Amino acid sequence: MATQRPSFICASCLRTLKSTAKPQTVRQFTSTTTYNANQEEDLPRWKQPPPAMKMPIRLRPVPKQPTWRVNTDEEKLNDAYDKFLGGISGRTRGRDLLDEETKWLAITHKSHSHGRLGFNDRLAYLGKRIVDLQTSLALLSSPSSPLTSAFDPNHVYSHPSLEGLENISVQNKVQVLDKVRMAKLAGMYGLDGVVRWKPKKSDNLEGSGVNTVLAHTIYSIVGAVAMQKGGEVAARVARERVLQPLGLR
Repeated sequence: MATQRPSFICASCLRTLKSTAKPQTVRQFTSTTTYNANQEEDLPRWKQPPPAMKMPIRLRPVPKQPTWRVNTDEEKLNDAYDKFLGGISGRTRGRDLLDEETKWLAITHKSHSHGRLGFNDRLAYLGKRIVDLQTSLALLSSPSSPLTSAFDPNHVYSHPSLEGLENISVQNKVQVLDKVRMAKLAGMYGLDGVVRWKPKKSDNLEGSGVNTVLAHTIYSIVGAVAMQKGGEVAARVARERVLQPLGLR
């Protein structure tokens, strides 16, 4: 028996009502990706960035320059720490002064992996304050300038407590802690081969700021020692491993 439609509904309207009454499938505009736990090793963040922080595709074109690779050899890193910090605290090797995570964090610049692994800015800030203080103390105990000692004592007030005070100036401190000198010092300890950073141009390291990065790394290691072993050991590192090789005793 055919179904009769109400007399007040036309045929076209009835077809429209029937089509809207049918369930419609909804397309999903989002897709989910399942990750296999065996695909990614369970590594700490300072060794490998979390998978969720990696972009699936590269937005910028690959620059036309040599591929820059950073050190991943832990033994090479330990050798650099032995050269820089070895024997500073008794017979303890430099590699044993810091834990594994701090050792890698102290030599990681914020340009490496877009800062996803953590970087050494805060450690460098603390270390620079310690090195600046030890530089001021060393300049204060340095002999006075011959020009100052040649002044007439009747016109210039002098006191034993003020001897060497004129040595503490911004120019003297900048000259002692020049970034080029600090970079050469870092190269002497082998830190230039283990620091993790990403230069803007891998074929022009000096133009990319390698001197600033190496000086930054020395400060961060001093700050890391202060956090792990205390200010006394960090001050000794600043005096014996930074200032003395730079000619300031």
